[in-house]
Amino acid sequence: MRTSSPESTEPVTVVYTWEVQPGGEGEFERRAHGLEGAAAAFPGHLGVTWLRPEGDGHRYHAVVRFADTRSLDRWMTSPERAAWQDRVQEYGRPAHAALTTTGLETWFNVPGAPARPPARWKMSLVTILAVYPFALLYDGLVAEFFHAWPLAARTLVFPVVLAPLLTYAVMPFLSRVLRAWLYRHSRGRR
Repeated sequence: MRTSSPESTEPVTVVYTWEVQPGGEGEFERRAHGLEGAAAAFPGHLGVTWLRPEGDGHRYHAVVRFADTRSLDRWMTSPERAAWQDRVQEYGRPAHAALTTTGLETWFNVPGAPARPPARWKMSLVTILAVYPFALLYDGLVAEFFHAWPLAARTLVFPVVLAPLLTYAVMPFLSRVLRAWLYRHSRGRR
């Protein structure tokens, strides 16, 4: 089940949260990766990022990306998904309805997690940490090759390359690696 969203031709993200039975983590992960493999065979599938529970927790989060809502809907209504969903539910149950987004808000906010999104200053700092190396590389190694292009065209190159890198690789990685720091004292001041 997912929240309704208008049809979009932009990439769409669905976040699933699973409460896994204690002791069933290994089998849940095997079956969840089978579900992931079945999804990968569908047109428009862009990947899955798994967030495992920390400490003694039993909540797993799967951040699933599709090219557009039509591709996502084909997967959501497929018999393959229904069959794998039944297999996975033997070891874990959905903790809440899935959330579907089409923006960058899933960089930091995992729905259903006990903590609110990190403080804004932390999100800003992590974003700077993510962008700065690419800006440095671009200015030092790449920008000179576009110097003869019109200003609008040469300026467009950087965000066209950077936005997908941040969305699909860098920010999910940094959010995972820095999760303990990002969510520490998240109920404090913003």
